[in-house]
Amino acid sequence: MSASLPRTFKAAVLEKANLPVVIKDIELKKPGRGQVLVKVIACGVCHTDIFEQGGFLGDVFPRTPGHELVGDIVAISEDITRFTGGERVGGSWHGGHDNSCRSCARGQYQMCDNAQVNGVSFDGGYAEYVLLREEAVVRVPKEADPAQVAPLLCAGVTVFNSMRKMHVEQGNTVAVQGVGGLGHLAIQYANKMGYHTVAMSSGSSKKDFAHQLGAHAYIDTTKEDPVSKLKELGGAALIVATAPNPKAISPLVGGLQAGGKLVVLAPVGPVEFDTGVLINKGASVHGWPSGHALDSEEAIKFSQDHGVKCIIEKFPLSDAAKAMEHCSSGNVRFRAVLTM
Repeated sequence: MSASLPRTFKAAVLEKANLPVVIKDIELKKPGRGQVLVKVIACGVCHTDIFEQGGFLGDVFPRTPGHELVGDIVAISEDITRFTGGERVGGSWHGGHDNSCRSCARGQYQMCDNAQVNGVSFDGGYAEYVLLREEAVVRVPKEADPAQVAPLLCAGVTVFNSMRKMHVEQGNTVAVQGVGGLGHLAIQYANKMGYHTVAMSSGSSKKDFAHQLGAHAYIDTTKEDPVSKLKELGGAALIVATAPNPKAISPLVGGLQAGGKLVVLAPVGPVEFDTGVLINKGASVHGWPSGHALDSEEAIKFSQDHGVKCIIEKFPLSDAAKAMEHCSSGNVRFRAVLTM
């Protein structure tokens, strides 16, 4: 490694389940085989980090979380061929794959049987430096704002990828349930992808904002039945469920048109569906797990080309515990980002 690199660096560490992160000095290690060392500029705070903090992702402690990171490569191992050093890159939920299973053979690397996750399988981006596996490194344009790009590496690519993988024809109706961290991106993507975009959320206070994001129609679920309103519009070809509310998600299949699809992006546990409705309409329910490196690069490119913006609130690394608490309590609109 370069003599200009420090011997230690600051990182926010989850030492045990259900405890806040603490800032610690960590020894800087040189990249191992297949790794690059990245000096982190920004890292998004994801709700999955809160699940990890609560122990729901297993006993991974101690661990530095973070899978929405952007930074510059400052060192590489001798076997690296894709990078030479100095490149602006990112690390996403997809942290590595074995390239030997059926999912990898199909190019679905983020669904690898032995998938690795940045910030879970190994230390992530809540730090001044991080080691990333070469096959999972995302190329990030130098001209892009790192703090804006960071949330696209999980929230952005999850929404973008799930919508395009559903193969809905342009001009059809796409409804987005929720106007939060995922939902405010989904509304923008749906509009820019050429869909008649319907936003659904509780309360009239979000109506104007939803229209500003690109929604052509807004359904206030506290005053109107979303299923009835969607039926009036001819039904939705796709409903993107972004808010973790099982009771709100369950009836949405009734608002699908024939052959319509409901894709659920927020983990909520068991949800009941009327299978009769699914059968009669030839409708279906889906989930989608983020994306691999190329998916993330394409999500970033699409966002740049079409002006999709993630609304963020910045926190210094020293306030990582505060950022996670704000995320957990729902006080962040819409994504928290740590800056180094």
